[in-house]
Amino acid sequence: NEGAPAEMYKQIRQGLVGSMLNVLGADATRKAQQLAVEGSRLHIPMLFGYDVIHGYRTIFPIPLGESASWNLTTIERSARIAATEAAAAGLHWTFAPMVDVSRDARWGRIMEGAGEDPYLGAQIAVARVRGFQGRDLASPDALAACAKHFAGYGFAAGGRDYNTVDISENTLRNVVLPPFKAAVDAGVATVMNSFSEIAGIPATGDAHLQREILKGEWGFQGMVVSDWGSIGEMVSHGFSADLKQAAQQAILAGSDMDMESRAYVAHLAALVRSGAVSQKLLDDSARRVLRLKFRLGLFDDPYRHSNAEREKQTLSRPEHLTAAREVARESIVLLKNDAGLLPLDKGLRSIAVIGPLAADKDVPLGNWRGQGKAHSAVSLLEGIQAAVSPATRVLFAEGAKLGVGGRSFAGELTFNTSDRSGFAAAVDAARESELVVMALGEDAMQSGEGRSQVDIGLKGLQDELLRAVLEVNKNVVVVLMNGRPLAIPWLHEHVPAIVEAWFPGSQAGHAVADVLFGAYNPSGKLPVSFPRHVGQLPFSYSHKNTGRPGPRSEVFWSHYADAPNEALYPFGFGLSYTTFAYSKLRVSGTAMDRNGSLQVTVGVANAGRRAGTEVVQIYVRDLVGSLTRPVKELKGFERVELRAGESRDVVFTLKEADLAFYTARGRWEAEPGEFKVFVGGDSRDTSEAAFTLR
Repeated sequence: NEGAPAEMYKQIRQGLVGSMLNVLGADATRKAQQLAVEGSRLHIPMLFGYDVIHGYRTIFPIPLGESASWNLTTIERSARIAATEAAAAGLHWTFAPMVDVSRDARWGRIMEGAGEDPYLGAQIAVARVRGFQGRDLASPDALAACAKHFAGYGFAAGGRDYNTVDISENTLRNVVLPPFKAAVDAGVATVMNSFSEIAGIPATGDAHLQREILKGEWGFQGMVVSDWGSIGEMVSHGFSADLKQAAQQAILAGSDMDMESRAYVAHLAALVRSGAVSQKLLDDSARRVLRLKFRLGLFDDPYRHSNAEREKQTLSRPEHLTAAREVARESIVLLKNDAGLLPLDKGLRSIAVIGPLAADKDVPLGNWRGQGKAHSAVSLLEGIQAAVSPATRVLFAEGAKLGVGGRSFAGELTFNTSDRSGFAAAVDAARESELVVMALGEDAMQSGEGRSQVDIGLKGLQDELLRAVLEVNKNVVVVLMNGRPLAIPWLHEHVPAIVEAWFPGSQAGHAVADVLFGAYNPSGKLPVSFPRHVGQLPFSYSHKNTGRPGPRSEVFWSHYADAPNEALYPFGFGLSYTTFAYSKLRVSGTAMDRNGSLQVTVGVANAGRRAGTEVVQIYVRDLVGSLTRPVKELKGFERVELRAGESRDVVFTLKEADLAFYTARGRWEAEPGEFKVFVGGDSRDTSEAAFTLR
């Protein structure tokens, strides 16, 4: 449409455009900025925003995968590199981190967050905000971060994107909001509201969320931006009669900037003139937008991020690829390793590499791959070929294609359910090899925005292909690449070794090969539980006890008749090539006084023959509260590196604040009473002790 750019340029010169999306590159952003700064009456610079979710040119693991590292330094480093690259390409603002807690693997956007736990999510939110924003927003390598989606988006009914949310104030305060509060306390520059509604009010028009909590209780001084078109979507929600009313409701509720609805441009001036919106309210929103531009240094130099030479140098740094490999291998979780099949011997005579994702160089980049070049990832096949001995014979067979159509960011996917023409070659390769590595999972466009599913198993012919291979070779290692927890009970029962690689990014194949062949001892832990069946969803380790927890000999307790309640792989779970033994859990006292603390100490020993890293986790249970409390809540973790045979005491300090929650009295506080404390290598296998808060 030739008229669209002309109209856009006209609006920029008229001062009607405060920010632009998807304008990429130093030259393009400089030209667009020049229209605003030199062509408009007030010379106010624009913001350039983009979805820098898990990398800009260098692609890192998806956020859910990075969260499996439980390494806050690693996560901050990833965001820092992404910001450096994006800022060099002229950008000022990223729509990340997504800090939505989600406990429903059907929801496609679970891949974009940190999983099911508010404590871990809060720690990772802080790390990513620090990484994106750096020490000073005015630095030429800083991006303004955006905590999203405020609030409750991860609790969408049925796991269906954009759907309604109906949660209590208890769940909102104790589960949903803590990562947002942590991001605000860490200085996040912007917050984005959610597409969804809570209790009948769309988040974009929710004054309780935006004015009372965010800007009131928390004192947030930054800017609130709507999600893409979410102001206009309040008409579809049935909350607004038309776009004008939507604009009024959004600004009154606290949404400072309108992204893509064009409601404010069309109606806000008239609403102020009529008195429906106060001048003071408008001034507050304008001040928040301008303050961000000042903090970014754009009034000092509006072109500070638009340097073509810096862009060229920054986007070609080899050390960024090195970092991507290191981050990816820390994100990998070893789910199963029967009989010590892993790590593999580089001197094997033959290895078959089979599966629809084995040679794929695009899927490992994941969904939100920024400006990562299509088909630029190191494939698993390439990683294995580079890792093995020159004498090792590597046989490749795709076996079956995963998808047969609709593969684009906005298209619906269809899957191969009939073409088995590659099965014979796969079976022959498996029969001729000592060992098989199978790459299975999801397409990159199978998770992400708009990618909800009722089936969270392996799509297409993957299960059938795996069964065919297992019939001729039992030595099978499955490498999973996916953006959500999968329900894979059959794999767990029949496959001796399973590696969860997520979508690992640019250096996928090398990172996975580092783990497969033991160059890196896996240390990843799940940030989200893997259910046995989709029917268990939504699912969390941090559930309530109920009045009938069981088990009982009769059926009258809270359970399923046809499956266990427990996860297949619980939150915090992850194996290593060594074994860690826990001993001597002890608490420094039987009681904690108000404003006091207790030390919780546990011995951790590396009982194996390899050096390794264990993520030691501490959980607490409040046995009696003014509101019912979860059976366990994560309260801390520590990554401990131990040489073979080495042991160490790990000490956690629990304070009164660690026991606090949003109580029935409508405030954060710790209530006196009895508590249990649990320490272990995951949320299920722990030792426990008791204490009281006086």
